[in-house]
Amino acid sequence: MQLQARIPHKKWLEKHLSGEGMDYRQIIALFLPILIDQAFIIGLNLVNTAMISSSGMAAVSAVNMVDSLNIFLINVFVAIATGGTVVVAQYKGSGNDRMVSQAAAGSVTSVSLIAVGIGLLLMGFHSPILNLLFGSASADVLDNARIYMIGSSISYLGIAVVQAVCGALRGVGRTRASLMLSLIMNLLYVLLNIIFINLLDMGVLGMTLAVNIARYAGMICALVYLFKLDTALRVRARDLLHIPLSMLRKIMFIGVPFAAEQMFFNGGKLLTQIFIVSLGTYAIATNAIAGSLAMVFQIPASALSLTIVTVVGQSIGRGNVADARKFIKSFLWIGSGSLALIALILMPLFHPLVSIFSPPPEIIDDLFIVLLVNAIAQVPLWAVSFILPSALRAAGDSRFTSITSMLTMWLFRVVFGYVLGIVLGFGVLGVWIAMNSEWAVRGAVFLWRFRGEKWFAHKLI
Repeated sequence: MQLQARIPHKKWLEKHLSGEGMDYRQIIALFLPILIDQAFIIGLNLVNTAMISSSGMAAVSAVNMVDSLNIFLINVFVAIATGGTVVVAQYKGSGNDRMVSQAAAGSVTSVSLIAVGIGLLLMGFHSPILNLLFGSASADVLDNARIYMIGSSISYLGIAVVQAVCGALRGVGRTRASLMLSLIMNLLYVLLNIIFINLLDMGVLGMTLAVNIARYAGMICALVYLFKLDTALRVRARDLLHIPLSMLRKIMFIGVPFAAEQMFFNGGKLLTQIFIVSLGTYAIATNAIAGSLAMVFQIPASALSLTIVTVVGQSIGRGNVADARKFIKSFLWIGSGSLALIALILMPLFHPLVSIFSPPPEIIDDLFIVLLVNAIAQVPLWAVSFILPSALRAAGDSRFTSITSMLTMWLFRVVFGYVLGIVLGFGVLGVWIAMNSEWAVRGAVFLWRFRGEKWFAHKLI
């Protein structure tokens, strides 16, 4: 009976997740470490938000405000690292090991330089930036935000190197090594937060110390692995100083449009955060807690959006568009299915989940409504809005996906979010409904692009 049960399951996997250049076993081997990594990252983010909640709503609000800016800036160099992942994956698919090494080195160098530049700018202009973006926040929130902003800026180089190395490893399919590096950094971050926040009662300053120690420890481990232990990328320390301009252009061809997209996209999110700041500390806390919980619902789908970069990148590198199309369709269906399953499991557990944040009773009903609306909307909309553009970008179609994301973000999420949230008085719920509406428009455009042939016509390598 067990054998009979296994055969249909295996046939389904072979039909939907196997192609000429890659079979379902390889894809599952790529996906599982990324899934574990995403689960740890998002789970630890949940724990960290819960820990800082013990320092009061002002601390939660300050960390959430600055993290919205951190996400905006960190995603710029994460975007460049994604360019490196795509180029590494396509060269790996074509079988050119020498160029795989050059692409990995170019990714680490370019991402590091950009992270240092952004960090220095943020440290130099932290006061005017805080006053411009969050000047309406209370004095205690701003004091905490100032400490956290300076500390976060210092840590950028550490997380940049880890992201670049992990991105290159994912490009060649070494997702287990990428997982280990990520776990080292994130588990150390939580351990230090427990010590500095819970035991030593250092509040936001403790979180700032923890993030710097953890990210730079992660950077050291990533470089040691890259130079001493890795057998796939074969990067030497001196390679980081001698990167051919042609290789940097390939990385930037994918990375720069994606970085611009991330700046506009997260800039729009930052603007909606400013709307929410004007609604008061409770509204900021509602948005922060809802955002942390919503990410838990998206863990498997987020892992699929990272996995598909390697899968499609290597398929395009081999010149096999049929495989790429097949895998994209399968990933979209699996992504939507995972979102539905997780929502069905977690929504009944809302009260135990939200209790770890110790929220004031006044915001619990609002939290439930925001999460319920988002959980329903993301089932049909999230995969086509996030997994599909990752696949298109892996094929080299970075400019189209970036322009589409920028336009829909500002025309729908920002403008519509302001109208619903502020003008019509729906508050945080209005901002989230506008976000869901933007997913629908963006996803429809990406589906239209995917049905054509232009998305795979780019010659990257």
